[in-house]
Amino acid sequence: MISVFYDDKCRLCSREINFYKKISQKNDFKWLGISTSSKDLNSSNVKQVDSLMYLHVKDCEGNFHIGVDAFVLIWSKLPYFKYLNYIILLPGIYQFANYIYKKFAKYRFKRLKHCQIEFQKIK
Repeated sequence: MISVFYDDKCRLCSREINFYKKISQKNDFKWLGISTSSKDLNSSNVKQVDSLMYLHVKDCEGNFHIGVDAFVLIWSKLPYFKYLNYIILLPGIYQFANYIYKKFAKYRFKRLKHCQIEFQKIK
């Protein structure tokens, strides 16, 4: 089963994940909100602040996929979205998607109070 660690306190993130939950097969994913799954993150040596910044997904072998790579793994299991992977994984588009994702993730992180509180804990 694929474990998806998502920011369940972010309305945008929760809305997207809820959509994925509706269209996914029941046994493909384990949806883990970061605010309630810190134990799972700690056991995987993932800092909560890092998981708030970028989407983290653990595959069936225990390997983590982060950011765009996390979406690629999720989409590979979703109807219709698997075709988006063919486009995202094209050279040039993949690099551009990573660039845009990182810019947006940092922008979102700076704007959300709960992310900033977690960030202040590590300083």
